Amino acid sequence: MTKKLLITVGAVVLAGLAYLLAWPVPIAPVAWQAPAAPGYEGVHAPNQRLANLQMIDLRGEVGPEHIAFGKDGKLYTTVLSGNILRMAPDGSQQEVFFNTGGRVLGFDFDAAGHLIAADAVKGLLSVSPQGQVQVLADRVGDDPIRYADGVVVAKSGKIYLSDASTRFAPKEWGGTFEASVLDILEQSATGRVLEYDPASRAMRVVARGLSFANGVALSGDEQHLFVNETGKYRVWKIAVDARDLDIAQGRNAQAQVLLDNLPGYPDNLMRGLDGKIWLGFAKPRNPTIDSMAGKPWLRALTLRLPRALWPIPKAYGHVIAFTEDGKVVADLQDPSGAYPETTAITETPERLYVQSLHAKGLGWMKK
Repeated sequence: MTKKLLITVGAVVLAGLAYLLAWPVPIAPVAWQAPAAPGYEGVHAPNQRLANLQMIDLRGEVGPEHIAFGKDGKLYTTVLSGNILRMAPDGSQQEVFFNTGGRVLGFDFDAAGHLIAADAVKGLLSVSPQGQVQVLADRVGDDPIRYADGVVVAKSGKIYLSDASTRFAPKEWGGTFEASVLDILEQSATGRVLEYDPASRAMRVVARGLSFANGVALSGDEQHLFVNETGKYRVWKIAVDARDLDIAQGRNAQAQVLLDNLPGYPDNLMRGLDGKIWLGFAKPRNPTIDSMAGKPWLRALTLRLPRALWPIPKAYGHVIAFTEDGKVVADLQDPSGAYPETTAITETPERLYVQSLHAKGLGWMKK
């Protein structure tokens, strides 16, 4: 090898090292201690109970991320295009109910039948049965709601909303999945839970300091919220009357970890029948990601690699149901990952409908 070639190769290697070590990335990673993954054992022992789902064709639409039934008895689901689809429970009579121009992730219905939507791009919206839209809130004071994710409406009319990240807005970082990856890799824990009061139109912070605040559900007596902290594999139980509670500061009488060290990334929460709550896992745990918890520099370096080399966990279908005291009472899995990102279950007396961020159809199974 000639001297000139050696110099050229050396320069390329040095340039590559400089890129991997110093090229700017959008995250400022924070060190944290990931608990040792529990694996799939005990109540989470591998099974095939979620395999071989029946499918409802969504006619080209992708990502039925949230599913709920309206007061008209119709099934509603949100998809990647921004459409909110409406159909009969068997999937027939499909139509576009509304398109927000953003990406609705979670939604619920209020007493008047309005669809209350957490739009990751637009904020907290209300859509009337006639398809008239109103922005209820897109900020808390002067602080924008950057990543509206889960939402639930209390009998009082108050609305509880998760703002998954106050650092990474999907509209600025290529979409909901991309923004979630950045937030979870950074671990700055800026997610929060908000309360909106329609009577006063006031928005307040219930709790903050969550590593990607995701699904939300109310307790039966509506005195507590169950909230998924996706980035740290756990579910919190938080008093609804908490005010600007900082979860990151440690345990508090108004908040407790109900489910800890879960085997995957918990996503949505849905009230089921007989008092149980359904939780879906977007992805299983990845040992590579856990091993980088205490190495912020390594997580920054990861983002400098081609996306194909990012340690994105494999697809693995997995949903569980638990009681309000934290007892897991159902565990359904599909290790093949044929139906991607099983983000939760919507339960009826006859069927279980499976939510998904990227599936090309709406999966369901008989009870």
